[in-house]
Amino acid sequence: MNKPFSQSMPNWLNKVPEVTVFFWIVKMMSTTVGETAADYLNFNLHFGLTGTSLVMGGLLALALFFQVRAKRYTPSLYWMVVVFISVFGTLITDNLSDNLGVPLAVSTGIFSVALIATFAVWYVKERTLSIHSVDTTKRELFYWTAILFTFALGTAAGDWVAEGLNVGYANSVLLFGAAIAITGLAHYVFKFDAVACFWVAYVLTRPFGASCGDLLSQPANNGGLGLGTINTSVIFIAMIVGIVAYFSIAQKRIAQSQG
Repeated sequence: MNKPFSQSMPNWLNKVPEVTVFFWIVKMMSTTVGETAADYLNFNLHFGLTGTSLVMGGLLALALFFQVRAKRYTPSLYWMVVVFISVFGTLITDNLSDNLGVPLAVSTGIFSVALIATFAVWYVKERTLSIHSVDTTKRELFYWTAILFTFALGTAAGDWVAEGLNVGYANSVLLFGAAIAITGLAHYVFKFDAVACFWVAYVLTRPFGASCGDLLSQPANNGGLGLGTINTSVIFIAMIVGIVAYFSIAQKRIAQSQG
């Protein structure tokens, strides 16, 4: 599951990147940005949940349109969609909780069922859930639908544990970090199925990243470190841009060397 980028042959037919350490780092940071950016647009810029949802839904639809039309994996485009879908997934859960009064435990159950149903239909139609064969439009649409539900589920589960169960942000980071470590152990040591472990880890990195974002951005009296949503978002966006730029440069060098 985990190969250095420089040793990976680019597969232009597959629309998603290789699963490396950098993949998980950027994915985790995108979840943190999803949490802090949604809060910034909602509260600091006073867009409100509805306005923020409309803006981010439009940006996601536009980015996803170009991503699906692309003929190959393009790092900047792919990770732009991930960041936007992270924010939008967060907003779906927030709308259910704040506007419709749906308890976080119920939202967690709803999105769990939705994600399982997506996987079931995907597997029945395509006979695989592997991210190494996202090479048709239908498979890519299944992939992004699953990604959306993982972010919504991760948001609901993370907020439920940290706030609803009063576990706190720091303890949530430790809890979900331990769950990710156990998932990695299950795959690498006990040889559990790679596809199943990937999707479990993908769900868990959402509440882990969100808890990290809340821990950094929330004021001390709320259990955070007080960096604020602006500073936290800027720091992580800058790190994402830097790593994605590296992805793009490395990809071009590999393509040139093979040409």
